[in-house]
Amino acid sequence: MFTVKTEKITSKLAMELEGKYGAHNYHPLPVVLSRGEGVYVWDVEGKKYFDFLSAYSAINQGHCHPRIVESLVKQANILTLTSRAFYSDTLGVYEKYITGYFGYDKVLPMNTGVEGVETALKLCRKWAYDKKGIPENDAKIIVCENNFHGRTITAISMSTDPEAKGGFGPYTPGFVIIPYNDLVALEKALEDDKIAGFLVEPIQGEAGVYVPDDGYISRAYEMCKARNVIFIADEVQTGIARTGKLLACDHENVRPDMLILGKAISGGVYPISVVLADNDIMMCIQPGQHGSTFGGNPIAAKVAITALEVVKDENLAQNAENMGVFFREQLKKIQSDLIEVIRGKGLLNAVVIRPKNGKTAWDICITMKDKGLLAKPTHNHIIRFAPPLVITEEQIREATEIIKESILSFN
Repeated sequence: MFTVKTEKITSKLAMELEGKYGAHNYHPLPVVLSRGEGVYVWDVEGKKYFDFLSAYSAINQGHCHPRIVESLVKQANILTLTSRAFYSDTLGVYEKYITGYFGYDKVLPMNTGVEGVETALKLCRKWAYDKKGIPENDAKIIVCENNFHGRTITAISMSTDPEAKGGFGPYTPGFVIIPYNDLVALEKALEDDKIAGFLVEPIQGEAGVYVPDDGYISRAYEMCKARNVIFIADEVQTGIARTGKLLACDHENVRPDMLILGKAISGGVYPISVVLADNDIMMCIQPGQHGSTFGGNPIAAKVAITALEVVKDENLAQNAENMGVFFREQLKKIQSDLIEVIRGKGLLNAVVIRPKNGKTAWDICITMKDKGLLAKPTHNHIIRFAPPLVITEEQIREATEIIKESILSFN
């Protein structure tokens, strides 16, 4: 019989176990976390850290928010899963709540962000054939360079990141890739009558918090409307108050034809994602054409409602806006030639690092970790800073001091 030898978990042992028994598809910072509360996490030895990644913006409401955890535990003791083979007493209530919350006719519930993206792509193609009249199998969807929509085969088929894409072909066809933040390129691509949709991140998070020019999203939406093309916003990372508005598209008063949400829709306690759209699009999908065993399960329904209530009740969008402005002001006071650019919206921010003496963003992140703040580099020279939205001005000051000390140690 297989038995597990129980040992006291130390950071060293935990990392050794992951290295030996887990796939090597991630390269984590060398810290082993065991507890979280609000904006803080603790490692197994008890050291306390600011969390400035928030599980890639999944924990906007703060670690282990008591109201959200209570919803999960309460429902877990009643009914966890039925599958969509049956109705449940929670799903319809959840669907009514979330469609009203975001202002759409219908919702299609899934689990992870990339499942939301795949769902939106299927809906867009089905609409193109049923409603727009594009010949079967000819529909194309425009995407942007340096996008990040996940790592499934279809998601990487849209990618321009060689690390994510290389060695996994053949790729899914049907995508037209254009530069981000380039309305001229979009206008030209839209001339093709077989274009069904435009899938875009209002801010490119994984690319390094690349904020487009003011007016880019609203003008792109108008251009899509003029060509009868579905405007699809991937707000998995930018949504749920992260950028200082409920949705990043709200900064330009754009209501996407299709909205993809995930991550913080659960407050980070459960995998939940959704696609929202009106009847004209959503009703193109019929029974048997799409589904998910866990999508819309009772725990997810209860957790998502509570997580979204917390966002409103605690005014997290406004706090993200206020603290984001304050955070960038503090960062701009750091005098270092290592800092090339500081950019962001709300509490989704990035510092572009100019490598010096062979030291990179990774080295700075290691130093910050040693001093009590966790962040992660992207593309080797960019550090993304995305703390939970419950953070206070005092905590921002303390955290910025750690960032400053870490950067200046390399001057």
